Amino acid sequence: MPVDAALAGLVARVGAFHVTDRAMKRAQQAMEQAMARDCVDDRARAAYVDAARRYFQGFNVEARAHLRDVDRRLEHVNQVHFNLTAERGVAVKRIEATQAVLIALNETDGSNK
Repeated sequence: MPVDAALAGLVARVGAFHVTDRAMKRAQQAMEQAMARDCVDDRARAAYVDAARRYFQGFNVEARAHLRDVDRRLEHVNQVHFNLTAERGVAVKRIEATQAVLIALNETDGSNK
């Protein structure tokens, strides 16, 4: 049975991934071989689609969990950045205030001599 374009596209797209899962690798190889022989039946197609769905659903869950973790870490970094910026502003104002006092002291000390 000839392979339709949708299945061929799916097989090519999945084949572009670096798959380490044995079951998915076997399913990919089996489908590529069946396509090369031009004998993809409904059973082979269903087995491939099921294997790909299982693999990519798990991959999707893992990727979403990783994204949540990265987002959480970015929120923390942004909060630290905000706090450090505010702290820097306080330090600059403190330097300006103490510098003004030191200048006034120098002027006062110089006028008394």
